[in-house]
Amino acid sequence: MKATNPVFTGLETTIFETMSRLAMTHKAVNLGQGFPDVDGPLDIRQAAADALISGPNQYPPMLGLPELRQAVAAANKRFYGLDIDWQSQVIVTSGATEALADCLVALVEPGDEVILIEPLYDCYLPMVKRAGGIPVRLRVTPPEWALDLDALERAFNDRTKAILINNPMNPTAKVFSDEELQAIADLCVRHDVFAICDEVYEHLLFDGARHRPLMTFDGMADRCVRIGSAGKTFSLTGWKVGYITGAQELIDPIAKAHQYVTFTTPPNLQKAVAFGLGKDESYYDGLSAELQAKRDLMASGLEKLGFGVLPCAATYFLTCDISGLGLGDNDIEVCRKMVEEAGVAVVPVSAFYGDEAPGNFIRFCFCKQDSVIEEAIARLSDWMAPVAAGAIGN
Repeated sequence: MKATNPVFTGLETTIFETMSRLAMTHKAVNLGQGFPDVDGPLDIRQAAADALISGPNQYPPMLGLPELRQAVAAANKRFYGLDIDWQSQVIVTSGATEALADCLVALVEPGDEVILIEPLYDCYLPMVKRAGGIPVRLRVTPPEWALDLDALERAFNDRTKAILINNPMNPTAKVFSDEELQAIADLCVRHDVFAICDEVYEHLLFDGARHRPLMTFDGMADRCVRIGSAGKTFSLTGWKVGYITGAQELIDPIAKAHQYVTFTTPPNLQKAVAFGLGKDESYYDGLSAELQAKRDLMASGLEKLGFGVLPCAATYFLTCDISGLGLGDNDIEVCRKMVEEAGVAVVPVSAFYGDEAPGNFIRFCFCKQDSVIEEAIARLSDWMAPVAAGAIGN
């Protein structure tokens, strides 16, 4: 039998699906996969239901319904001061993952180098390889997850086609500083490099911080594509509605890739997301405030148990250092024990690296009901009580 595509042959199932399956098997509290355990705003869901019944339910325009593309352009202006032509600079996609695939297939040619920053969202590496790109990996290092600007500069050269940046960043919960973003922008301009910006957590920043897109920096409007997600903004991850904003010269080829991937997205969901993007400031402020409170609830509980809780400036995730806790030899073993013995499912951070990953960090998801977070902390407390006696895992 002829070989199948080596990028995907033998590729392990995503860590999120793996941990979710284990959570179901062991009836565990699932703090692994990044999705809320309650649905988003009722008025948005009602708008989708009404649109489904009233129709039409046939193919919408390939680029997306005009009302959603207009809403995306208006949101770019409202939140970031970006002047976007909705007709030529916005595409609606079936989720941000499809948006990433469209951008990489359209912008990267075989042999092009693509800069990635580790730890990285797990789909980035295989997607770049499938597009024929050559991954060039940099790292941000805990606990502050600072970007080494000298290493960043060394990564750019004449073969660099694009940099893929996730800001705010999963899994680190890092928000890139203005200094880091300026350095990236300067290097992109100097080397004529595209920036693919995964900004799905743009409205989930904490402690009064506000997102600043790389597209707003000098010289970046024409070389940047910005990816957003209704799933994250409205806690409706199962809807899989994403959107890409960029210069027309970049959107045109990306649209060609999109038309042969999913072509379009359910029209009732598009109408509901357009409605949602028009919600007032109280919604967006309330969303970040609610998640910040959940972050603090989980951080407090984990710190009391001895976990080394790292800074969390955004997203759904807390990273913890497990060094010295005696829970296992590495993050993978600890996560396995935790789901099987404590009934709490989390994710090993080593899963977000290509190779030679640190083995002492695990990631908790806190976008859950307070009662779920409290139950997880209680289970962990019971499980960890015998640690001093060396009973765990015996």
